Amino acid sequence: MSQQHLQFPAWDPIAISLGPVAVHWYGLMYLVGAAFAYWWGNKQADRDPNWSREAWQDLLFWGFLALIIGGRLGYIFFYNFERFLGDPLYIFRFSEGGMSFHGGLIGVLVALLIFARRTNRSLMSVGDFVAPLVPVGLGAGRFGNFINGELWGRVTDVPWGMVFPAQAAGDLPRHPSQLYQAFAEGLLLFLVLYWFSRKPRPIGAIGGLFLLGYGIARFVIEYFREPDAHLGLLGLFSMGQWLSLPMVIAGAAVMWLAYQGKFGGMPAPASATTVKKNKPQKKSR
Repeated sequence: MSQQHLQFPAWDPIAISLGPVAVHWYGLMYLVGAAFAYWWGNKQADRDPNWSREAWQDLLFWGFLALIIGGRLGYIFFYNFERFLGDPLYIFRFSEGGMSFHGGLIGVLVALLIFARRTNRSLMSVGDFVAPLVPVGLGAGRFGNFINGELWGRVTDVPWGMVFPAQAAGDLPRHPSQLYQAFAEGLLLFLVLYWFSRKPRPIGAIGGLFLLGYGIARFVIEYFREPDAHLGLLGLFSMGQWLSLPMVIAGAAVMWLAYQGKFGGMPAPASATTVKKNKPQKKSR
């Protein structure tokens, strides 16, 4: 049966090896996401009178740190808490894998809230700025999962079913669900948010659409993804689906409240007399 389906490419999960130091593709995908956010965020800050490059770069640093910490803690508590109880030092063994998007999201939301309070901004306006910058990193991370040959999909007989080499996956073809997620949570969500954010929207609407869009995409694709072996299905849904349901509800609620003007209505437009940033005014002589 496996000969009739695609075979997983023989990719080395290590991208660069310099003596004892090994750089994995999955780690590089995080850097790809951060680099894109840095570049695109700087461009957005140049066009937004309420932001500066310095403010965005400060938020990016702390947000990225919160993503790593939250992602690891989320994986421990949502997916592998029993192992942590038996081996508390497992929390520091990043080389063994284990990151949770939902945990990372919670960490980033905490960082956004702290940043908003320290800079006298609203959490919703900060979320609107950040939301379109996130999906590219999510897509890159899912592609990193594919390169690692991990988080594969459920057994299938579709023509593009793929046989993964890992022993736990068996020799049956499976959905390449990592690529489904890279497309839906990455490229598609980015395009939707980019299109939506090109016109002025009520404060909170863009961030709400991100929560709603990701939650729906993740919930649907979980039907094609193999549930974690040590968890299986938790009733009707997988852990990923249970964690995505609150995102769908929260995203829809935030968008509805945004269009009711509960977060301040439309963002303040740039004044016609606003001096374009990064271009100093000419002094009269």
